[in-house]
Amino acid sequence: MNHAFYPDGNEKKISWAIQTNDSIIDQSREHVEIYKNKISNLQSKYVALHIGLFWGIGVFRIKNEDIVKIKLDEKTMFDQLSQDLKIEDKFIVNRIKFIKQLTMQRKLKIQFELIEQKENLANKILEAKELKTKNE
Repeated sequence: MNHAFYPDGNEKKISWAIQTNDSIIDQSREHVEIYKNKISNLQSKYVALHIGLFWGIGVFRIKNEDIVKIKLDEKTMFDQLSQDLKIEDKFIVNRIKFIKQLTMQRKLKIQFELIEQKENLANKILEAKELKTKNE
């Protein structure tokens, strides 16, 4: 099965969307207290990627040996993941380690694609949740 996976995050929340054929499932979560307003947007996007992949596997949306095209709107993240660059941020290094463990354990075929932020389905979810919170 082929999936497109869109992660996003900011200092308060994370979101992800998994598109499979014509179906899209998405989720949004507030950061746990140890991360909320304490990590950068880039770090948050890595949390969204890690948790979202784990969630997708847990609800059986993503199965062993599936193809997952991870669509990233952050060039730094795209470069770090697709080129195995040396990274000084230990938080990000640990997230990448967990992401690689998941993909190896499940024998997922991962591809990375750089997209514009306006194309990121998870960004739309994150913005909608932010707007809803502000209006409440």
